[in-house]
Amino acid sequence: MNEVALRLEDVVVRYGGLNAVDGVSMTVHRSQRWAVIGPNGAGKTTLFKAIAGEAQVASGTVHLHGRDITRLSPYRRARRGISRTYQVTNLFPELTVAETVALALLAPTRAKWRAWWPLRLRGGLADRIEQILGRVRLAHRHAVRADELSHGEQRQLELALALAAEPQVLLLDEPAAGLTASERTVLADLIAELPGDITLLMIEHDIEMALGLVDRVLCMNNGAPLAQGTPAEIRANQDVQSVYLRAD
Repeated sequence: MNEVALRLEDVVVRYGGLNAVDGVSMTVHRSQRWAVIGPNGAGKTTLFKAIAGEAQVASGTVHLHGRDITRLSPYRRARRGISRTYQVTNLFPELTVAETVALALLAPTRAKWRAWWPLRLRGGLADRIEQILGRVRLAHRHAVRADELSHGEQRQLELALALAAEPQVLLLDEPAAGLTASERTVLADLIAELPGDITLLMIEHDIEMALGLVDRVLCMNNGAPLAQGTPAEIRANQDVQSVYLRAD
């Protein structure tokens, strides 16, 4: 737990004259699980973009396992172990569940240049697909097209794609958005069952779900860090209560 997986130091992201992220610092140790919470427009997703390399950092630094990655491209960060999901589901609708995971597994290999060939889902590739789909409880749906899945199952498939990258740091951006109560329960169980060596940061508006899954919490407001602490400390924090928890 003492090894630092991710460190942000006074990170600022500007859009025009607006500081969408304003001086965020945090130290995330290996295997820790963090929730990033706050009102709409607080800068949570922009913070994830800064970590993943999708938003340019105006000032401050981002370190991954002690290396400065502030100016690295999203692709190079992904190759170094950062993987993420997004608020809006974005899958290839005509591909089956197994084919979708296969493409994710082939992406970092030379075989990606032959991805337009008929995929041969056998041998080691098939075994890996089965393992990943089993982890997200979709093995029985391997031959179903992505557009025939329920919304909850599509979210599970997106988690499978993130896991196919074998991430060291996993960013989940509102994974429970739009899910029913039963689907949220399934997703929460899947997150709780993630391998212990994966460092997790999660944006989630379902506070009870989020605080029940993490060790640490960052609460943001207007782009700036409002409070950091354990779930119990965040629940008891009066500033967090006034700007966020009671507002819900």
